[in-house]
Amino acid sequence: MILLVEDDPRDEALTLRALTMNMNVDEVAVVRDGAEALDFLFGTGAHAGRDTSVAPRVVLLDLKLPKIDGLEVLRRMRLDPRSARLPVVIFTSSSEDEDVISSYSLGANSYVRKPVNFEQFLEATKQVGVYWLEINQTAPPVAK
Repeated sequence: MILLVEDDPRDEALTLRALTMNMNVDEVAVVRDGAEALDFLFGTGAHAGRDTSVAPRVVLLDLKLPKIDGLEVLRRMRLDPRSARLPVVIFTSSSEDEDVISSYSLGANSYVRKPVNFEQFLEATKQVGVYWLEINQTAPPVAK
């Protein structure tokens, strides 16, 4: 499963299209703000009761989110042993050096700037999916 944290409906639709067009993606869970992302990851709030032993294989995390921004989501993920080793790809339109530096300082595994061009957006998303779902070896989950 991929966890997509994205508040822009257009970017959500493009990302879902790219991930499902040419890849065998079993499931993409979509949340639309930082608070919901944390609820999903930790089985709280609207996602209370979710089987949190089923962790995403990768989190595609936008930075500019309502309620709780992406950097704060990343910080909280890295502080909790249940999500500390989850692969997180910052998938954002921001090319600000400060955002790149902060993302890596907080433990992002990758930083991908969303291309503006439609075809390039699809290709970038596909490449992210291929790497994180087919090539990368993820760490085993933390034992409870």
